[in-house]
Amino acid sequence: MSEFLTRHCRDCHSGSKPKGGLDLSSPAVDFAETGNRLHWQSVLEQLESGEMPPEEKPRPPELQWREAVAWIRAGVDAEERARREREGRVVLRRLNRAEYANTMRDLLGVEVDLADLLPPDTSTNGFDNTAELLHTSPHLLRNYLDAAERVLDEAIASRPKPWLLKRRFDIKDERTVRPNGSVYRHVPDGVAIFAAWESANIRVTMWNFRSHARGQYRFRISAYAMQNEGRPVTFRVTAGTLKEVTEERLVGYFAVPQDQPTVVEFTEHLEPENRIRILAEGLPATPPQVQQVGAENYQGPGLVVQWVDIEGPLLEAWPPPSHRALFGDLPQERVERERYEVVSKQPLADAERLLTDFARRAFRRPVTPEDIQPFLARVRSGLESGRSFEQAMRLGFKGILVAPDFLFLREHGPRLNDFELASRLSYFLWSSMPDEELFRLATANQLREPAVLGGQVERLLADPKARAFTEHFTGQWLSLRAIDDTLPDRTLYPEYDDILKTAMLKETTLFFDEVLHNDLPLTHFVSSDFTFLNERLARHYRIPGVEGMDMRRVALPPDSHRGGLLTMGAILKVTANGTTTSPIVRGAWVLERILGTPPPKPPPDVEAIEPDIRGATTIREQLAKHRDVASCASCHRKIDPPGFALESFDVIGGWRTHYRATGEPRVIDGRRRRYWDGPAVEPGDVTADGRRFANIDDYKRILHEDPDQLARNLAEKLIAYGTGAAPSLTDEAEIEGIVRRAREKSHGFKSLIHEVVLSGLFQSK
Repeated sequence: MSEFLTRHCRDCHSGSKPKGGLDLSSPAVDFAETGNRLHWQSVLEQLESGEMPPEEKPRPPELQWREAVAWIRAGVDAEERARREREGRVVLRRLNRAEYANTMRDLLGVEVDLADLLPPDTSTNGFDNTAELLHTSPHLLRNYLDAAERVLDEAIASRPKPWLLKRRFDIKDERTVRPNGSVYRHVPDGVAIFAAWESANIRVTMWNFRSHARGQYRFRISAYAMQNEGRPVTFRVTAGTLKEVTEERLVGYFAVPQDQPTVVEFTEHLEPENRIRILAEGLPATPPQVQQVGAENYQGPGLVVQWVDIEGPLLEAWPPPSHRALFGDLPQERVERERYEVVSKQPLADAERLLTDFARRAFRRPVTPEDIQPFLARVRSGLESGRSFEQAMRLGFKGILVAPDFLFLREHGPRLNDFELASRLSYFLWSSMPDEELFRLATANQLREPAVLGGQVERLLADPKARAFTEHFTGQWLSLRAIDDTLPDRTLYPEYDDILKTAMLKETTLFFDEVLHNDLPLTHFVSSDFTFLNERLARHYRIPGVEGMDMRRVALPPDSHRGGLLTMGAILKVTANGTTTSPIVRGAWVLERILGTPPPKPPPDVEAIEPDIRGATTIREQLAKHRDVASCASCHRKIDPPGFALESFDVIGGWRTHYRATGEPRVIDGRRRRYWDGPAVEPGDVTADGRRFANIDDYKRILHEDPDQLARNLAEKLIAYGTGAAPSLTDEAEIEGIVRRAREKSHGFKSLIHEVVLSGLFQSK
């Protein structure tokens, strides 16, 4: 092996600046040491992929190459398997922020905002539930105590039953919609608004309403469009305290037809002291234009809001389910005028019974009397110090909510038991704790049976809680969480707005759900004849015949250049900055997220390319210098082709044949503009294995030819997300088994998820 490295590797990978940061001048052969094992694993990956030695260097004889690969793999695999026998593949894993909040919701039946207490989690391998990065600290544990206190305050019904608001609010009564000297006209049945919020922060805030208690509220808004040539008008609704921008969140977008009063209905969770706001969208006039002629005389389009019905908080029962989850049917007594407490005639016996039931659900496994003793001791100590029964029980409940068995997914392995498997499955597909059916099957030791486990996969995916899988998996696998990381330059891309962004995100998640729930082939992710659109997004894509704000499945015209994830606006937006696109960024994204063949990091001394937005040179011309450098060419041969294929789409996913150039204003087609057509886009290239394509349509056909690679990549991503640890080279055989079985089921996406769940990787620590 030493001779092989000397002859074929050490010339480049030694000295003060070894290529790629990989120093093979004196490689240690201690595979047991983690750093050395990763070092050799990197060597193995380079040899097996054919990246090394590079093309311009002499290739080793086939026999020597095979012997070197076999020697390294044997050493790496042997030590990795020995480590897994001792420790398992997945280290102790803490609940991440989303899993913690969802678990609190399902454990106690309350939704409490804890974002200020729990910081965002670090992401690696694309996912923020990777076990190795979910660290704890004294500060975080202090925050968990505060979070437990806040949740218990909300769950325990210590106040009288909140009164039910049920009232119709007339928009004319709101002080912000005065009829004189403004953009508002009072009409017989409501208030007409003639300027959109974008033009001058025009907004109808319902100051006459505020939520008096936390909970679900039902809203019914009656509105219609006027003077808009028969077309609908869109408005948005936001909610929050509305004191700051950060305290206002989007509820949704709604469209209403002209001259037909239409009731829009939705339910929203509100914190105390919340309000709602109604904002018209897309109206062309600015306030000065309306005020110049007077709102009473203005003839342009407007939105009429008639009234808003509000009912809430909506309660199933009192005391609420959250209270019963803690105290069952124990009675309450009034201790102050507006405060009640739970009482018990047998405090210690009741405490042991309640703590046992709560800990079973919180720890997601059966509990023993020994498990309960530390928490019962806290209750006993509280009672002896003069605390009331409820106050003492809070100490016990809080102790359970900060215990390692609650905060961590404790897996003993090497094979997961039924309760551990129930938790792994529910946190995979729900980002939350198991429900009673999973607990029942685990108690009966039936969950591991393939038919039973397959049935549970189907049940969990059909449950509304599976929205968490769609949201969190797509948000991280496809980088959708980065949608707001950049804001497109308004000079170059004035058509971008929040309505378009919202539709883009919905398109991707609705498409993902459609492929999943109908078990469609994975090839739909790269090439499909349908997508989900509303009127706003269809107009952006230049697809005719789609009207209204509702997203719906739409068959794509053959010449649309759309279909599949790569051509969706949300994907194209998150793989660009606010001004320009980069084939390197988009190409690397395709390799990593879709094909599972991420490129190596660029050398530190390579200068970044700044695209010329003034239109003098194209990105292809600027990249040519990189592609001509031998040390860069091997990577760019893989990265650039998918990036060039996507160059036909601009920063916000619009189709283009030319780059947008900018500079001093010009008059074009009678309009004064700050941008115009620059150099032509050249989307053709040659893949690393020599296949030539002319555009994105050709490139998608190339990807479509290898469904196994799409399945292999997604299997690895699902394992990483579902278990908290990415598979390694040692797991190749298991991954290939998953791919083979998925192939036998036509590469269906749901079938792939079933195969992942049934695999040894998923069912072992």
